[in-house]
Amino acid sequence: MHVRILIVDDSKTTRRVVSAMVGSRWSVCGFAENGTTGVKKFRELKPDLVLLDLAMPDIDGIEVGRQMHAIDPAVPLILFTLLDTWGLEAPARTAGISRVVSKAEGWKLIQSIEEIVSEMDNSSRRSKVTPISTRKAESQSG
Repeated sequence: MHVRILIVDDSKTTRRVVSAMVGSRWSVCGFAENGTTGVKKFRELKPDLVLLDLAMPDIDGIEVGRQMHAIDPAVPLILFTLLDTWGLEAPARTAGISRVVSKAEGWKLIQSIEEIVSEMDNSSRRSKVTPISTRKAESQSG
């Protein structure tokens, strides 16, 4: 599955490193250096997945996630932060964020993206398969 990822982080270095980490397997469709630009790019680019920093200069990642989730709740959001993830899970989930990953454990970011992509693949396969009960009804009526 071709997955387009938007990276929202105020650190140019982090954007570059994360892009290199994920860009070899998925497509990075855009970058944003703050929350306001992130929400704007989310509307414009319509990514399949978003990686969000928590601590940004204008709007924190949880609020950005809340705004993005309100625009399109189907897009998975991953909060990727230097701060301790303990205590962030509940507010992140309330905002519509799928996962919270520490930047100190970059391998978990790849694992989280793989899990989400697998879930996306499975749900798209299920939506393309005609349920057996529907097929039976169609064959009996035809």
